[in-house]
Amino acid sequence: MAPGLINENPTVYEKKEKRVRPGGPPSSGEDEYAVEPIDELEVFDHIRDIKDPEHPYSLEELKVITEDAIEVDNEHNIVRVSFTPTVEHCTMAVLIGLCVRVKLMHSLPSRYKVDIKLAPGSHASEAAVNKQLNDKERVAAALENPNLAEMVDECLGPSYA
Repeated sequence: MAPGLINENPTVYEKKEKRVRPGGPPSSGEDEYAVEPIDELEVFDHIRDIKDPEHPYSLEELKVITEDAIEVDNEHNIVRVSFTPTVEHCTMAVLIGLCVRVKLMHSLPSRYKVDIKLAPGSHASEAAVNKQLNDKERVAAALENPNLAEMVDECLGPSYA
């Protein structure tokens, strides 16, 4: 492990088996352009394999992201994701939230507003981190930083484990 890790020995949990979603491609009688609702499992499947910036594990394996912490409101086109860093003074919380936001921006239909927050009481700077993660200008500025953009790309890249 690299020196100076915030949490040198995180608890690692077993990954859940991926479930097959019911349904399939639209049949000839269905409208292939109809707006389809999404659910919590679909959102979870998009973000479960994001790699932790400090450890060779996914956010699911570290229980930073769980299915229970995702809310979908199809009526108002809102997706809410809360996450729990492995330690309450995690310096990577903003980067983790940024990775989740970028992954969902690329994966979900553009009609959805995505709200990313730390789980209540899970971080020493919860309010400041939440503000950063949900401010469009701050997110855009962060993604213009080449070093930060490279770190996000690494976390979102394929896993060969």
